[in-house]
Amino acid sequence: MAAFDFAPLIVLLPFAGFLVAVGAALTRPGVLPKGGALPGIAATVGSLLLSAWVALQVLAGDRAAETVYVWSAAPAAGVPELVFSLLLDPLAALMLLVVSLVALLVHVFSLGYMNDEGETGLPRYYAGLGLFTASMLGFVVAGNLLMAFVFFELVGLCSYLLIGFWFREPGPPSAAKKAFLVTRFGDYFFLVGLVGVFATFGTAAFAGPESFPVLAEAVLAGEASARTFGFEARTWFSVLGLLILGGVLGKSAQFPLHTWLPDAMEGPTPVSALIHAATMVAAGVYLVARVYGFYALLPTVLAVIALVGGFTALFAATMCVVKREIKQVLAYSTISQYGYMMLGLGAGGYVAATFHLLTHAMFKALLFLGAGSVIIAMHHDEDMWNMGGLREKMPVTYYTFLAGSLALAGIVPFSGFWSKDEVLYEALIHGLAGSPAVLVAYAMGLLAVLFTGFYTFRMVLLTFHGDPRTETARDPHGVGWSVKAPLVVLGVLATTAGALNAVPVHEVLGFPPEYLHDWLAHDGGQSAFAALTSEHYGELLKTQAGYASAEVSSVAAGLVSLALALVGAGAAVVLYRGPDPDPHTEKLGAARTVLYNNYYQDEYQAWLAESFVRPLARVLDGVDQGVVDGGVNAVSSVSLFSGRRLRYVQTGVVSNYAALLTLGLTALVVAAALVGGWFT
Repeated sequence: MAAFDFAPLIVLLPFAGFLVAVGAALTRPGVLPKGGALPGIAATVGSLLLSAWVALQVLAGDRAAETVYVWSAAPAAGVPELVFSLLLDPLAALMLLVVSLVALLVHVFSLGYMNDEGETGLPRYYAGLGLFTASMLGFVVAGNLLMAFVFFELVGLCSYLLIGFWFREPGPPSAAKKAFLVTRFGDYFFLVGLVGVFATFGTAAFAGPESFPVLAEAVLAGEASARTFGFEARTWFSVLGLLILGGVLGKSAQFPLHTWLPDAMEGPTPVSALIHAATMVAAGVYLVARVYGFYALLPTVLAVIALVGGFTALFAATMCVVKREIKQVLAYSTISQYGYMMLGLGAGGYVAATFHLLTHAMFKALLFLGAGSVIIAMHHDEDMWNMGGLREKMPVTYYTFLAGSLALAGIVPFSGFWSKDEVLYEALIHGLAGSPAVLVAYAMGLLAVLFTGFYTFRMVLLTFHGDPRTETARDPHGVGWSVKAPLVVLGVLATTAGALNAVPVHEVLGFPPEYLHDWLAHDGGQSAFAALTSEHYGELLKTQAGYASAEVSSVAAGLVSLALALVGAGAAVVLYRGPDPDPHTEKLGAARTVLYNNYYQDEYQAWLAESFVRPLARVLDGVDQGVVDGGVNAVSSVSLFSGRRLRYVQTGVVSNYAALLTLGLTALVVAAALVGGWFT
C-alpha cells in the first residue's frame, strides 16, 4: 500500500487535534489532561511518521501529483478549473519532515512552558497549535498556487490567534493585529499575482507538462503562446513574479515588510519557535523554492530577490547587536537568516537556500526553545542584563543553546556553517559570472556574518556567563524533562545536520556525498517534476551575460566567511567576558538609539500612512462618492423622478385610460398629418 494514499492524513491528523481541543474549550475545558496537549502530540507523531513514510517513497523514486478536490469545474472552454491538488516530490517530502518534527517538539516543550505556570485557556492554545501545524502542512503539499494561497492565509490567521493568545494584556493583541495587517498587505499582491497567473496560463499548477512554469518556459522558447496583455512575454512574467514576491516579503519578514516579526514576540515562546523555524516565516521562502522553475526564467527578478535578501540579512543583523531582550535578538536574527535564504534563491542557489531553510529550522527552533527554558528559569524576565551565571544552574539548556549559537554564527562544524557558506558561495560564483547585483548582495551577506558572530556570542555571554546579576538569576526556577528533551534532540540536529551537504569537504576529499544536493537536484527521469537547479540557472546566467564561469574554491570562500564569524565572536568575547560585563553598546550614542529603535521603521511607516496614504484615501473616497456614486445617483434620481410623475397615469379608472388612449391616438393622427404636409 503506497504511502501517498495516506498523505492527506498528514494534514488531517493535526486538524483533528485542533477539533478535539476546540470541542474541549467550548464544552468542558477541564476534561482533557494536560490542557489538551496529548491529542496534539499524538496527532503530530502520526504526521511525522507518515511524513517519514512519504520521504522513503520519494527516495525510492516515486512521485505524486493528483487532484483531491474540485472546487469549481470549468463552466466553459478557456475558463480554468479550480482544484485542490497534492504534489509530493523531494522538496515537499523534506519540508514535511521539518514541519512535523518541529511541531512535535514544540507541542512537547509546551507541556513544560505553558502547563507548569497554571496557564488558563490551554485548550485554546493547543487548538491554535494544531490548526497552525495543519495549515503549514497543507501549504507544503499544495500542488497549485490556489491551494497554496488558501493555506498561506490560514497560516496568517493562526499566527494572529497565537500571537494574541494572552489577549487580556495590552501588548499581544496589538502585536497580533500588526502581524495580520502587514502580512495581509503583502498577500494582496500575491492574490493579484495568482489571478494574473490564471489569466495568463489558464492554470496555476506547480508541476507537470501543463504547469505554469513549464508553459512559461515554452512561451519564452517560442513554442507556445500565452496572454500577456500587451506586454513582452518576459516583462509580463516578471510582473507576475514580483507580485507573488509581495506575499513572500510579508510572510518571510523581508525588508520592508519585516516590522511585524519582532512584535510577534509578545506571543508564547513555543509559538515563536514554530513561527520562526517551521511555519509562517518559512512559508515565504518555501513558496519561492516551490515555483523556482518559474523564477529561474527571470534573471532580473532573481537579482531583485538577491538584493532584497542580502540587504535584509545585513540590515537586521545590525539591530541585533544592541537588543536587551533575548527573544528580540532571536527575532531580528530570524529576519537576517531568512535574508540569507532569499539571497541564495536569488543567486541561483536553489539547493543552498533549501539547505539553509532546513538547518535554520533546527538551530533556530533550538534557540527559541532554549530561550524559553531560560525565561521559565527567570520567571519570565527576558532582559539578558538581568541574567548571567546560568551556565552552572542549567547545563542542559546551556550546552544545547551553545550548539544552536555556534550553528547560527556559522562556526565549523556546526550545521549553520555549511548551509550559510554554501549560500554565500553560490552568490559569489554567480555574481562573478556576470551579475553585479548578486555580487553586491553577496558583499552585504558577507558583512552580515561579522555582525552575526558578534550578536550571537554577546547573547550567550550575557545570558549564561559571568556572575548572576539579579536574585532571580542566582536562584532560577527548575525546568522538567518536557523542556530538556526537545532541546537535546534539536541540539544533536543543529550539530550534525550539516553533513547532509558539506560541499567544501566533498570538494577536497570527494566524500561524504552531497546528500541534499542529490535529493533535490535530480528528478529520477520524471521531467514533469523537474526543478531548475542552481547549475541550470548558472548556465542560463552565463549564456545571457556572456561571461565565463568563475573558478572559485568553496573551501576558500568558506574560510573567508569563517574568519569573519570568528572575528565577530572574538570581539564579543573580549567585550563581554568576565564576571560583570560592561554595556559597551551604550557607547555608540546616537547610532545605538537608531539601532535600538529599529531605524525608526515603525515611525516611518506610521508617518507614511498618516501623511500620504490617508490623504490619498480621502481623495479617492471623494472621487468615489462625488464622481462614481454621483453619476450613479444622478441616473437613479432621473429614474425615480420620472417614475413618480408617470405613476399618476396609473389611476385604475377605466374611463381615464380610454380618454388617454383617445388623446394619444388623436396626437398621432395630427402628427402624421403634419409630417405628411411637410413632405408634400
